[in-house]
Amino acid sequence: MTVLLLFTAVCCAVPVSNAIGAFVALQSGMQDDGGIAGGGAADIPARMLAAYKNAVQQVGQHVPGCRGMRWPILAGIAKVESNHAIGRTIADNGDIRPKIYGVLLNGSGTGGNTTVLPDTDGGTWDGTATGERAVGPFQFLPSTWESVGTDANGDKIADPHNADDAALGAAVYLCGNGRDLTKRAQLKAAIWQYNHSSEYAADVLGWIDQYTAAAKDPGLKNVSGNVRTVIEGALSQRGVPYSWGGGNAGGPSYGICCSPSGKTGTSIKGFDCSGLTLYAYAQAGVRLPRTAAAQAGVGRRIPASLGTGALAPGDLVFYAYAPGHDSTIYHVGIYTGSGQMINAARPGTVVRLDSVNAMSGYAGGARLL
Repeated sequence: MTVLLLFTAVCCAVPVSNAIGAFVALQSGMQDDGGIAGGGAADIPARMLAAYKNAVQQVGQHVPGCRGMRWPILAGIAKVESNHAIGRTIADNGDIRPKIYGVLLNGSGTGGNTTVLPDTDGGTWDGTATGERAVGPFQFLPSTWESVGTDANGDKIADPHNADDAALGAAVYLCGNGRDLTKRAQLKAAIWQYNHSSEYAADVLGWIDQYTAAAKDPGLKNVSGNVRTVIEGALSQRGVPYSWGGGNAGGPSYGICCSPSGKTGTSIKGFDCSGLTLYAYAQAGVRLPRTAAAQAGVGRRIPASLGTGALAPGDLVFYAYAPGHDSTIYHVGIYTGSGQMINAARPGTVVRLDSVNAMSGYAGGARLL
């Protein structure tokens, strides 16, 4: 009973590890709210984004069995590895200057390196013959680049310091022998292969989810008035991190401690599920109570028995441990149409578009407008 009360006190699903925040801040020196640059893909230089999209178009020529490669996957890797080479000059042909070098992997402990890696390229790519260091926007070791390096811009040189070549090399590497990257487990395995760290994998997945949400268009051509205001208000927060207890009518806020699994929102500025709905409806002048279960008592209730086809854009969508018993509601989203909702799902994710089937225990909806 205690756990159930904690769940309904704020709103959340089963938590996973925090994907956004400390790792990026520590590794790349970022000092913003939870490591989120905001604005979808706005933090990606246009030339780098073009390289990611170009790699997606070409990877099938090199790994025919690969399925599900898309630019947000490459963007998630490059965000964590080099912050998209921001601060460097990227030429029209994709060459990045100054070149990006990682720390010398000599076991010194700098940058977390504890293993000595001997030189493999005579300094050709990493600029030193005294040891090994990662290079380029995707931070390839020269020995790895030797096996996956691919010429993407047609100059007959596979250069890890070139945006196009590096992005295609990363796509080839992540595809392995023909992974299906539409499957979350295989995507996680690919990222784990890139860097054997659960913290790294969670961080990259968080950025992939953010960029994926930014790339989706829910299509609001037939939505107008206050309903459109609510949906656009929620969509404007895509990419903002989940924060347990976070969010209010004024926007993202620092959350509270702690979720049933011990996740705290005190250091994360963002939204939980009911904080997001509270904010979105405030844009249309509608005041909602704070918790998901309480929000189910507002407006005209749409029974779960009617199915998700009875939902209309702008409706609140509820999920419960025991559908039919509103006191057990643990989660809420905002329906956008076409089987999608705007969702602040759980710790470690960001505000994004999800299928209405992404959460378990569909408990119907509520129409407020």
